[in-house]
Amino acid sequence: MNRKAKILIADDSEINRAMLSDILAPDYEVLEAADGEAAVACMEQQHTEIALVILDIVMPKLDGFEVLAIMNRKGWINSIPVIIVSSETSPSYIDHAYQLGASEYINRPFYKVAIRHRIENTVKLHTKQKHLENIVAEQILEKEKSNMVMVDILSHIVEFRNGESGLHVLHIRTITEVLLKQLRSTCSQYDLTPARTALITNASSLHDIGKISIPEEILNKPGKLTKEEFEIIKTHSAIGAQMLEGLTHYQNEELVQVAREICRWHHERYDGGGYPDGLKGDEIPVSAQVVAIADVYDALTSKRVYKPACSHEQAMEMILNGECGVFNPLLLECLKEVGDYLENEVKIRSAGKITRDSIHTLAYDAIHSYNVSDRTLDLLEQERTKYQFYASMTKEIQFEYSYESDTLIISEWGAAQAGVKESIQHPLSDATLLAIFSKEDFCDLRERLQSATPQNPIVSQIYRLTVHGKPRWYKWIARPIWGLDEDAPPTKAIGKLVDNEEEQSTLEKLTLQAQHDDLTALLSRNHAHEEIEERLVNLKENKAALLVLDLDTFKSVNDSYGHSYGDKMLRAFAEKLRKRVRNTDIVARIGGDEFLVYMEYRENIEKLVERIFSTVSGNYDGFEVSVSIGAALAPENGVTYEELFLCADQALYASKHAGKNQWKFYDESMKDMLSSDLRNPLNEKKRRTPNET
Repeated sequence: MNRKAKILIADDSEINRAMLSDILAPDYEVLEAADGEAAVACMEQQHTEIALVILDIVMPKLDGFEVLAIMNRKGWINSIPVIIVSSETSPSYIDHAYQLGASEYINRPFYKVAIRHRIENTVKLHTKQKHLENIVAEQILEKEKSNMVMVDILSHIVEFRNGESGLHVLHIRTITEVLLKQLRSTCSQYDLTPARTALITNASSLHDIGKISIPEEILNKPGKLTKEEFEIIKTHSAIGAQMLEGLTHYQNEELVQVAREICRWHHERYDGGGYPDGLKGDEIPVSAQVVAIADVYDALTSKRVYKPACSHEQAMEMILNGECGVFNPLLLECLKEVGDYLENEVKIRSAGKITRDSIHTLAYDAIHSYNVSDRTLDLLEQERTKYQFYASMTKEIQFEYSYESDTLIISEWGAAQAGVKESIQHPLSDATLLAIFSKEDFCDLRERLQSATPQNPIVSQIYRLTVHGKPRWYKWIARPIWGLDEDAPPTKAIGKLVDNEEEQSTLEKLTLQAQHDDLTALLSRNHAHEEIEERLVNLKENKAALLVLDLDTFKSVNDSYGHSYGDKMLRAFAEKLRKRVRNTDIVARIGGDEFLVYMEYRENIEKLVERIFSTVSGNYDGFEVSVSIGAALAPENGVTYEELFLCADQALYASKHAGKNQWKFYDESMKDMLSSDLRNPLNEKKRRTPNET
C-alpha cells in the first residue's frame, strides 16, 4: 500500500482549512497550522516528508511572506513547493510571492475541481523533478565514490608493498582532515573552504605513491638504513610527483595538482631542513605542510618493521619539541588544540567507512537542496520507530532545539512523560514548560551550548524539574549541531534528559552525613568552620560571638557509668543546646565533650551567653553536669574563624583555670595563659588548635 503524500495547510481561518482538507483528504495526508509560527514548527519537524505547502498570506504571528522567507533561509523552498491561496489580488502581493519562490498563486474564491488538479499537478511535477535530481545526485555520488575507491586502491597497493599496517592511508586522511578543520577555524590565511578541505584530504592518500619504485628489500628492511639506502628512500617524493606529472590528460584536474604538491613536498620542513627541494616556510604548500605532520604522527604511533609504536603522548611531545623536524608554528598550535580529539578519531575510524562529514560534503557538492527518495523515507521511518522504542525503554526524554525558529521539539514519549506539547514555539515564553523547567536553568543550558565547540561539543549539567507537580533531578546531556561550515553558529541542539533522582538523593544524603556529627546530629566541626567563615565574610552591621563549651565532669561520667551512658548524656546535652539557640545560630560538636556555638547579635551578648550557660548546666538523668564556656567577639577579638576560635579557646581555659562552671569573654590578660600552661610538662591535658580533630 502506497503511503499518502503529506500536504501542509497553513491558514488562520478554520473554515478555510476545513474546506481544503475535505478536498484533499481522500488522496493526501493533511497537516494543519493555524498561524505562520505553527507552520514553521511543523516544517521544522517534518520538512523531509511534506510534499506541498498551501499558504495563506494574512496570518497572525508570521504572515505568508515571512514563512516563505524562512523557507528560503533554511533551503526548504528548494524541496517543498508552495501554493499561495489568498483573497489578496494586488499585483504587488502576487509578484512578491513568486519572487520568494511560490510555485502557484490561487485567488479565492476558487473552483473545487480546478484547485484539486492544480495541487495534483504541482505535486506530480515536483516529484518528477526530485526523481531526476536524485538520479543525477546518485550518478555524481557514484563517480565521487569511484574516484575515492581508485585512490584508495592505488594507495593501498603502495601500503601493502611497504609492509605497513594497512591503516596508514586511513590514518593520514583522518589526521589531515582534523588538522585542516582546526586550521580553518583558527585563521583565514589559507582559504580552506569545506570543498578544498575535502580535496586535500582525498589527495593525501597518494602521498607515498613514489614508494612503488623503491626496492622492497630497502622499504621493508627491519634494521637501520645505510646512508646510501636512505638516499634511495628519499627519492620517492620526487618520483611520486613525476608519476602524477605523467598523467598528461589530467594535468588540469585539481585533485592531481594537489596530490602532486603533497607527493613532492610532504618531507619538506618549515626551516628548510627537508627534501627534495629545501623549501622554507610558506614556500611549502599548506597541503604538504599538513600531510607532513600527519605522516610523522602516524609513523610514530604505528608499529613498523624497524620499531615499536609510541604512545599518543610520546608522539605529541616529540613533534612539539622539534625532535621530528621544524613545522609551521600555527599548525603545531592546531595539533595541540585537537590532540585528545585526534587520538580518539584515529582509533574509532575504520577502513571502508566514509565519515559523516564526507557524506555531507559530497551531498552538498552534488545537489544544493535536500532531496530524499522513497527508500530513504522508509529508512527514516524505521529509524523513527527505533528511536521511539528505545526512548520509552530507557526512560529518557530526547529533545531538539532550533535556534533560527526558536522551536523546541520533544520526543513523543518525553512529551507525554513531562506533560507538555511535542513542539513548543518560543520555549522561554511557554508557561507550561517554565512550570517544569525554570527560565534560569533554560538560559544556563543555552549558554553552555553556545560555549561548546566542534572539538568539545558535549555539555552536561544536572537540573531540577517539576514533573507532574513533583520535583525530580534530571541529568541533561546535549550538543549543538553545525552545518557544513563549522565556523558559522550552530543551527540546532540535540540532547536527552536522564532521570537522576536516585543518584542525586544518595549524594545529598552522603553530603548531609558528612556535614553532621554521627552521635548528636549537630553540625560537624569542618562544616561549621566553612559556614562560619562564610558568615564572617558577609558580616556587616551585626556583631558576632563564637562560644566554645566544655563539660567539666564528663570524664568521670565515662569512668563511672561507661561510654554508652556517656553517649546518651552527650545526645541529651546537644538536644538541650539546640533548643536554646536561635534558628540562625550555628551549633556544632567539635570534640569528645566539646561544643561550639556561633551567633550574630546587635547588643546584650552577655544575656545571650548567660541564657545558654544557665540552660545547659544542670541535672542529666541524676548526674550533675557543669559547663565551662569561653567566648570571643567579632570584630573586637578577630574577623576570621581561626582568630575567634583561638581567643574563645583561651577564654575557655581561663574559665577552667578559675574553677570551672562559669563563662568568660576573652581579654588580653588571657593571651599567654594557655601557651605558658602548654609549656608546663606537668600539664597532661593540652588544648587543641582550630584545625585539629
